[in-house]
Amino acid sequence: MARGGAAARAKKKTSIPLAREKRPDQYSSRALEKGLQAIEELSYAPEGLTLLQAAAKLGLAKPSAFRIMRTLENLGYAAKTFDGRYSLTASATRQLPARSVQLLIRHGGEPLRALVEEFRETASLAGLFENHIEVVMVVESPELIRMTNTLGRILPPHGSSLGKAIASFLDRNTREHLLRTYGTAGITPHTITDPMELAKEFDRIRSAGHAEDWEESTPGGVCFAAPVLRAHAVPAGAISVSLPRMRLEGENHQRRIITAVRRTAAAIASAAFGA
Repeated sequence: MARGGAAARAKKKTSIPLAREKRPDQYSSRALEKGLQAIEELSYAPEGLTLLQAAAKLGLAKPSAFRIMRTLENLGYAAKTFDGRYSLTASATRQLPARSVQLLIRHGGEPLRALVEEFRETASLAGLFENHIEVVMVVESPELIRMTNTLGRILPPHGSSLGKAIASFLDRNTREHLLRTYGTAGITPHTITDPMELAKEFDRIRSAGHAEDWEESTPGGVCFAAPVLRAHAVPAGAISVSLPRMRLEGENHQRRIITAVRRTAAAIASAAFGA
């Protein structure tokens, strides 16, 4: 009996969980954390936020939220409109995409290499900047005949799978600004240039969750892309797999690529933005 009791006591001692609840960092500034959160929430609200809306999103009482928003206003990060809504200033808006792109690059390398290993085709990552979409990472196919991409290439929002994947998830005003900046000229005979058809294409992409390029940017090439989304379905960038059309082996092959691209985009979004 004594032996059994000792064994029970020993077992009880070793049953203490190894993982302990993480304590808040005593050196962390809650006010700074809420200020950065406010900037992020404003970036998701192109029409701005009222003080009550900001307080709800920050989980603060109205007086505390007011102090945060007033501080951002005084520092030039936020502006208050005549109807009492807060929005990001142009200088703050310019800084946000750069941070998002840095996170994409940090977390995109391994997933892109895995796509190339699986399909032996070129994988690319594009980031959304203030007034353009740019290729920020390329992992080339090992095949001799392959689709290529160029680091730093500015992508058309209407004539590439990466560009369309990003543009489709932008709010209407931002998308129109992007289209006006780049233009909608034909790149190949297959490029969609008609505004009504382009609007339908963006609707299809939002519904499907991915974009396709059938020789719209390069003759003989096809490309499948999916957006990398932050919270509230705000696009930070997109990834793609591109290949010569002659090497696409039918619908099954196409579905496999699209599924992998969407899965990879979601994994990058989760790692980079917790989305």
